[in-house]
Amino acid sequence: MRPVGFGAMGVIPRGAAWITQGNQAVGEFEELAMPLMNSAYNLARWLARNDSDAEDLLQETYLKALRNFHSFESGTDFRAWIYRILRNTFLTSRTGLRAAATVPLDSEEDGPELAIENETPETILMKCLSFERVQQAIDDLPVHYRETLLLCDMEEMSYRQIAEILSVPVGTVMSRLARARKLTRQFLRSTRVTHPAASLSRPA
Repeated sequence: MRPVGFGAMGVIPRGAAWITQGNQAVGEFEELAMPLMNSAYNLARWLARNDSDAEDLLQETYLKALRNFHSFESGTDFRAWIYRILRNTFLTSRTGLRAAATVPLDSEEDGPELAIENETPETILMKCLSFERVQQAIDDLPVHYRETLLLCDMEEMSYRQIAEILSVPVGTVMSRLARARKLTRQFLRSTRVTHPAASLSRPA
């Protein structure tokens, strides 16, 4: 990942004319936003599925978040707030629009599936020792399943937080998560015989 940050680091151009919040507000934003940059990049990378688009997505997210920092309610969940901006920015990007165009109707979300399971993609990863296969399985998910799975199983966010980010009911979060885990398990099981276990290290 290229260095991404504030000022000289690249995200926020120094002296940008549209920054009217003042140094104190920018400082408050940096204090909240900078510790989340790595995890926000990871989420952007999983959504965009390539480094270049992920870096662009992260930069645009942080610019939008700073521009709209006055709308953030102090004392509320900043991570959920900025992740919602990241997710909406992705969905309006060219990559996100292409991904959303392939999303099926949510008719299956009316079913009784629950997300409470002992076996998740992370536990399967530990069993099969193949990060590449888990990554491919998640990449192949429709975007609305992929983002739900990432927020829950990798970002360890609560159903309520995820519902806030995705602007859907908690029940829909649980249903999408159950379906995402089911599809991921099916993919891993279908490839278990034909693909030998690989290294756990992330691809360069």
